[in-house]
Amino acid sequence: DPDSGDNGLLLYSLVTGQTDEFDIHENTGQIFTVSVAGKTGTFNLKVQAADQGAKRLTAWTTVTVTVDSSSSSNIVMLVLNQKINVVEKNTAEIQRVLEDKLGWDVYVVGIYSEEIERKARSSTDETQIKIMAFDQVHQEVPAEDVKRKLREQKGSIEVELEKVFSSPVSAAIGEAPGAPASSELVAAIVLGVLLAGTFLAFLAYILLDRRRKRKYGKQDYVNKVKIMEGIDNPWAIDQNGSLKSLEKPEYMNN
Repeated sequence: DPDSGDNGLLLYSLVTGQTDEFDIHENTGQIFTVSVAGKTGTFNLKVQAADQGAKRLTAWTTVTVTVDSSSSSNIVMLVLNQKINVVEKNTAEIQRVLEDKLGWDVYVVGIYSEEIERKARSSTDETQIKIMAFDQVHQEVPAEDVKRKLREQKGSIEVELEKVFSSPVSAAIGEAPGAPASSELVAAIVLGVLLAGTFLAFLAYILLDRRRKRKYGKQDYVNKVKIMEGIDNPWAIDQNGSLKSLEKPEYMNN
């Protein structure tokens, strides 16, 4: 709006649409996600821009947002010790500071806090900012490179952000949800599973072997007892279960 004063001051708002999933910065018009976890598809948001003159003028447009089920592995989380409503109001300045210190184009993917309900947005003194960086040829900068640069520039970033928030700022690197496990961790997990499986198989073999030995040992003992009984006892049981004498018949003595 080329007008001066209140006639040129625009405020943005979402008129219709999925406001539970999205919100808009009233001063910059930047649309950001509130909660789209587990959701995919296309969302149509009707956005209004209104000046602040005595006779308020308004205009509308529809913004189509497509939420993909896949997610980039190059998203980095920056944690600031500031309230979420204050961070939202200064999103553009935060982005400017990060671009200046990192030397890449930086985009704020989302702003979150532990408090989910909108009415509690000013009650938490820690805000998580998800960012992505793009190089001069518009390629995603690997997350590890972004983290390394954030660590190198941590002091200067905090100094510049203190000017933005007019208060001491602590900027720490957080762990983005759903980050893929490292190859070392995956290898350790697989190795652990294999070792556990091998141990269980070995234990089962020992138990079965002991059971087999106990079974056949008992059978050998029974057979030995029968043999000894047959030697010591003049009478023994034949295969049909009847008693018979082990002594030689008289005709054989002759």
